[in-house]
Order: sequence, then structure tokens, then C-alpha cells
Amino acid sequence: MRTGARAGARAAVTGLGVIAATGIGVDAFWKGTLAGARALDLVDAAGCAGLPLRVGGAVRGFEAADAVPGHVRVQTDRFTHLALGAADLALADAALPAAGPEAYDTGVVIAAGLGGVEFGQREIERLWSRGPRAVGPYQSIAWFYAASTGQLSIRHGYRGPCGVLAQDEAGGLDALAHAARQLRRGTRTMLAGAAEAPFCRFSVVCQLDAPGLGLGTDPDRAYLPFTAGADGFAPAEAGVVLVVEEGSAAEERGAVVRALVGGHASTFTGGGDWAASREGLGRAIRGALRSARLPPEAVGVVFADALGSPAADRAEALALADVFGPGGGGIPVTTVKPGTGRAYCAAAALDAVAAVLALEHGVVPPVPGLGGTRICHDLDVVTDVARAVAPRAALVLARGLAGSTTALVLLRADAA
Repeated sequence: MRTGARAGARAAVTGLGVIAATGIGVDAFWKGTLAGARALDLVDAAGCAGLPLRVGGAVRGFEAADAVPGHVRVQTDRFTHLALGAADLALADAALPAAGPEAYDTGVVIAAGLGGVEFGQREIERLWSRGPRAVGPYQSIAWFYAASTGQLSIRHGYRGPCGVLAQDEAGGLDALAHAARQLRRGTRTMLAGAAEAPFCRFSVVCQLDAPGLGLGTDPDRAYLPFTAGADGFAPAEAGVVLVVEEGSAAEERGAVVRALVGGHASTFTGGGDWAASREGLGRAIRGALRSARLPPEAVGVVFADALGSPAADRAEALALADVFGPGGGGIPVTTVKPGTGRAYCAAAALDAVAAVLALEHGVVPPVPGLGGTRICHDLDVVTDVARAVAPRAALVLARGLAGSTTALVLLRADAA
């Protein structure tokens, strides 16, 4: 039961669950991330042949049947399957006991930008080919953005505060911030993250006018942010869930704290206006630092939004210079997205997981695919190999195609 607001509550990350194109499970994901692995490939989803979008980051090797009971699979979409699978991995990583008397002290918040598009496409096809009686009853819930949050809370018996963020790329970071707020309000544990599954014909067609989308045909030359070859991002699917506990509750049960959520701020600058995103991103960074009570020089690594569009990359580089000084203050800059693909709401959540691991292991991973490539912006982008650094604070950035902007500060577990 919630015991009232905790003004000084610490949001401690105790579990990580990842299902991404570069690896399933935190160990496989981190191994690929450190190696700068790229898993971009030609989009081969049914019905997508011949569409202008050719390159994406699909998850290989994840079987919903291994992670989701049959009676749940038939009423849910792949994005929910990815969320359920990632949650299982996160709960195991946190060694979190099954819900019991504390069920009302555990909540869930999962972000999604697309929802259950594959399930929805299938039911629409049945409607037009066979008539309304062929449409199943689960169409009304499987496409819905809240499906993952609902199924997670039902499956594990969590009865604490639950929510969903129907958002764009910033949603994965905002879900973590929402979880931290719930802990300050008295909740003991939150599962927070994002899940997306954008590869079906209906969804791909809807993405074609997305600002910054790359339409190249060569996976090796796709999604190269901050370089002369930058011509847009490659979309992806992923499921990411983090277990976030109130610090004293985590210590009480002997949990291993992997990192702390230090600060967060968001702004809105309007969709596709990358020049305006410079100011919005700068304001979000300053707000997140104020929230974390940190000076700019405390940041040891930046996990960039890295859209891969020249105008957007330039705006991000200028925003970092506005806050940290010329060259972004010489702070190492990286991101995992060119390896995994940009999984919309789950994109920055993948960076957040990588940031937790970078703080934990004292190493900054390289940006996949940029080895030997000239960086076109005045930033210290980590390109060839992982760099041994011992950051105490990591800054994770996200800009949504619809205009939302978020900055999140994560702290090393031993940070005061």
C-alpha cells in the first residue's frame, strides 16, 4: 500500500530488459553495443516488398510463443509481445519477487507511438474481404496504445498506478520520468519502458512521410548520423522495460542498484522544425540538469538523439554547444540507434539502457557504423571503438518527429 509522498525518494534502476535487433537480453545487447554491431537489414515483412522504405532494424530470434501464453497471443499485437518479453527479462534481472502483499505498490508505464498496427491491419483486411462478422472481438483492444501496460499489469498482478504514453520518440524517456514521479508520490516499484513493432504494410505506408525517414536501399550506408552521408534514419522494432524502485525499498530487499534516475525535462518545438529544436533541446538539457542538481561539467557522456538528418544533426550539435560550450564541451557523444534502428518510442529507451550500462562498466560504446567516417559537426563523437571513461552522470536525449523533446539524466549507482 502506498504510504504517502516521499520528497527525497531516489529512483533506482534495478532491472533491465531488452529485445532489440542487436540482441535479446541485456548481456547480448551490451556485447553488441560495445562492439558497435549493426543489425540493419532489408525490410522483408509480408506485403512490404516494393514499398519505398527498404531498410530497417527487425528483431530476429524472438518467438512470441516462448514469452507469451497462447490465450494472450491471440488477443495482442507484436508490440505487446515485445513488451511482455522485455518485462520478463527485466524482472529476472532485478530478481523482483512475484506480486503479493505489495501488489498495490507496483505500477507500470509503457510508451508507444504506433500501437498494434499489425493486428489492426489483419482485422481491417478481414472486414473488407469477408465482412464485419469476420472481425474478432480483440480488435477493440489489441491496437490500443495501452494494451502493453494493461497486459503487463494483469499478467503480474500489479495493482499500483499504471499509465501509457501515446507519444513519439521522447516517450521512452518520459516513461522513466513518470515512473520516478510515481515513486516520489509513494509507490514502491515501477516497470517503465516502451515497445514498438512498425513493420507491416499499413504501418510502413503511414511512415513514409515521416520527417527524416531514410529511403536508401543499402543497409551498410543507412542511418549514419553526424556524417556527410547522413540521409535519414532507419525505423526499427524493439521492446525495452526497466525496473525502477524507490531507493530505500531496493536496499531493503537487497537489490543491486544499477543506476539512479537523476533529472528530467521536456519541451515542445513543433514537428519537423529542426532549427527550432536547437532551442528546445537546450532548454530541456538545462532543465534536466537543474532537476538533477548538477552543473553541466558533471555530465560525462551524452547519448544523442542522432536523427541522421543533416539539419537535425546540426541543430543537436548547436544545442550541445549552447549548453556545454564549443564542441559540446568535449564530452563524448554516442548512441546505439544506428545499430538497432530508430524504434520510435523505444529508441531513446534503448539508449537509456546503454547509458545505465556505460555508467556501470565505465566505458562509452561507439556509434555503430561510423568507424573511419569523418564527423561533420564539432562534437567528440565516439566512432571506432569503445572508450574507457568513468562517467558519474549520463545525459540521454530524444526528439520526436512530432516535436516533443526530452532530456534525461542518469547517475552512477554510487553518485551522491
